[in-house]
Amino acid sequence: MNLSYWEYKTWLSNIDFTIVGSGIVGLNCALHLKKQYPKAKILVLERGQFPQGASTKNAGFACFGSVSEVLSDLKNHPEEEVRQLVLKRWEGIQLLRENLGDKPMEYQNHCGGHEVFLKEQADLYEDCLDNLDRVNTLLRPVFGTDAFLVHPNTFNFNGVQKNYVTNPFEGQINTGKMMKSLLAKVQNSGVTILNAIGVDSYQENIDHVVVKTEQFEFKTNKLFVATNGFASQLIGETVKPARAQVLITKPIENLSIKGTFHLDEGYYYFRNIDNRILLGGGRNLDFKGEETTSFGETSLIQNRLENILQTVILPNTPFEIDLRWSGIMGIGNHKKPIVKQLANNVFCGVRMGGMGIAIGSLVGRELANLLN
Repeated sequence: MNLSYWEYKTWLSNIDFTIVGSGIVGLNCALHLKKQYPKAKILVLERGQFPQGASTKNAGFACFGSVSEVLSDLKNHPEEEVRQLVLKRWEGIQLLRENLGDKPMEYQNHCGGHEVFLKEQADLYEDCLDNLDRVNTLLRPVFGTDAFLVHPNTFNFNGVQKNYVTNPFEGQINTGKMMKSLLAKVQNSGVTILNAIGVDSYQENIDHVVVKTEQFEFKTNKLFVATNGFASQLIGETVKPARAQVLITKPIENLSIKGTFHLDEGYYYFRNIDNRILLGGGRNLDFKGEETTSFGETSLIQNRLENILQTVILPNTPFEIDLRWSGIMGIGNHKKPIVKQLANNVFCGVRMGGMGIAIGSLVGRELANLLN
């Protein structure tokens, strides 16, 4: 595509910083760069009409890891590393709240987050209860008190253990309103965002980077890659895409379920929103098939989600499915995000590990701070 003089001069000339990806990480990177360099010309490129990946596709959990996830991490990581992971998630949520305020994104945590255990998961259930004191002791420096408490099953879930484990600090957000507020804040700061522009490649030179998109190419002084699950398409870092499938019911009269819930070691998760139940997960049914950058739903996983709704979550309540969708996460063998300088003028902040809401704001700031 040939650009006019006006298009090139207005949007693509004398670019100081270009950020690829307008998700939570990319937008926070732009915000912090603008704070550090108020006169800088900053451009954000986004492949989709809306932010792709997971930032507008997630379930809206402001979470830090369920008790079974923390215990699983402790089997593969030192205690201090696990504590630091949870601390980053906690600090990331506080930074998100500080940036946007609670009301614009409908943040609330008065209902807490709950891990529910199926009847057939008796061993996992007992293991979590047996290790509750250990986990609470480990995380007390983060939260200042016990992070996990035992509560009886009061939501009439079917086929589950009599108690669930609650994290009173876990919260919910309205994902759409969060991203709309974040986009508005970035644009109001003077940052330019161009949608439907996919970056194919880049070439670094001594004092600048040539960015090649599907439509045109241009020069930028510095390039920041914040494409998370799509990172391997552009850079050489080890980030595996992981598709997460979701569905939501139509409104249900007198719905009493309130809060965020983790089921089957976190492979399933559900919550209330607008008198509906939003339910996602099932990646463990087909790990290889869900290691993809293609959006879409499969009957294998969608049928399982509906079965869980019918037999566990809403066993005595009729419901109808309203919408189905999927998002692409970025994962790896390590839970820690990749935030580093790739070359003299190229940087990346990727691999959120399914915790983008919790750590995305912090990773975006860390990415911007790589210039210091």
